[in-house]
Amino acid sequence: MDSIKDTRDLLDKWQHSIFNYLPKIVLAIIILVVFYFIAKFFRNAGLKFYTKIFKKQQHDIAKVISTGIYFFFLLSGVFLALEVLGLEGVLSKLLAGAGIVGIVAGFAFKDIASNAFAGFLLNMQRPFKDGDWVELNGTFGTIKDISWITTSVKTIAGQEVFVPNQIIYNSSFTNYSTFGKRRVILKTGVSYGDDLALVKKVSLEEASKITGLLKKEGIDFYFTDIGDSTYNFELRFWIKFTHQTDYLNAKNDIIMRIKSRFEQEDISIAYAVTTLDFAVKGGVNLFDQPIQIQQSK
Repeated sequence: MDSIKDTRDLLDKWQHSIFNYLPKIVLAIIILVVFYFIAKFFRNAGLKFYTKIFKKQQHDIAKVISTGIYFFFLLSGVFLALEVLGLEGVLSKLLAGAGIVGIVAGFAFKDIASNAFAGFLLNMQRPFKDGDWVELNGTFGTIKDISWITTSVKTIAGQEVFVPNQIIYNSSFTNYSTFGKRRVILKTGVSYGDDLALVKKVSLEEASKITGLLKKEGIDFYFTDIGDSTYNFELRFWIKFTHQTDYLNAKNDIIMRIKSRFEQEDISIAYAVTTLDFAVKGGVNLFDQPIQIQQSK
């Protein structure tokens, strides 16, 4: 009889607790449903708003921001529902556990997070786009794809190289396609016996005949140094640049033209000269005197 009475008392307590707790459960469910629709509304509104702000190629950024807004409101509803149910202790444990997991995940995914954030900044700033000729971390080629973690580059050799976005954003890089032009710089030298004024005149004339030359940018010629056996100079000019072959063809063309014209004008492209000093100050030119060969008896 006592066991039956205890069972009845327990059932009565459960029934009483359920009837007292039922309104809280209903209210918690209502809160979750309301916050779900609120989160959905703000996600769609944020997606439309940020899509108008960002360019079409940055549509992924708008999706990331709108998704973040969605989860913010959704989690707010979950936390509020737990408080209504009187589960603050569970909420505290969840937050503490999330903090510990967050610390562990932070160490584990530190590089991934850094690359993702750098990818976000690259997509925001857009310092280069698909097809641009760039040099990233020593890799030269065209941009193939800019993702959140890495940027892929198609090299001259036809290989695809993946460069981490963190490395790109933390170091300097070069975009050769930004201005649609590129400067060709030829460095060489002529011998001591050549007419320097003629060298400059001939070099400027040949540079003016280069295909794709941007004449408005001007052609620069400077003697830069007196070497051991040369007068060194630099010849600089700008060309239209859309592909690496534009630069290579211009460099190839100016080298061939300079060599051919220098030969016509009897100008010598200097090479290293070695002087032999036979105990005579200033050395002796072997061609000043006839060479004598003595044969031993």
